[in-house]
Amino acid sequence: MNPSLEFSQKFMVGYNAACKPLCQELKLPQTALDILLFLVNNPEYKTASDIVEVRKLKANLVSVNVDRLVQEGYLRREAVAGDRRKTLLIGTEKARSVVERGREVQNRFLERLLDHTDEAQRAAFFATLETMSKNLDAIIEGED
Repeated sequence: MNPSLEFSQKFMVGYNAACKPLCQELKLPQTALDILLFLVNNPEYKTASDIVEVRKLKANLVSVNVDRLVQEGYLRREAVAGDRRKTLLIGTEKARSVVERGREVQNRFLERLLDHTDEAQRAAFFATLETMSKNLDAIIEGED
């Protein structure tokens, strides 16, 4: 198997395994937790279409899970003045403890992922990611 593909696959399986106890406790699907954490961790994204575009999730999957999060009181919908086609998705007070716990899971996962690396390796890894991100921006912009 392609090492890059294998890593990304293992990453998602590992992340989902780390989240599983919280999802089971809350009786939330992984996708619903992901959506909630995405919205709260990235406040510049506020709509279902943002989730579809940025997270590359299917619109019907986002719709079903957003509906569930609204029904269960984790999100509320808010109309956008002047654009009746857009609806903002806002985390509620009920979501606060779930988000805190979700962030703890994410932080533990990242720390576990970086186990057995020293500060120099971590610094080099994150510097390489930053360089690759800039290279991707240039590719997207059509720069040579």
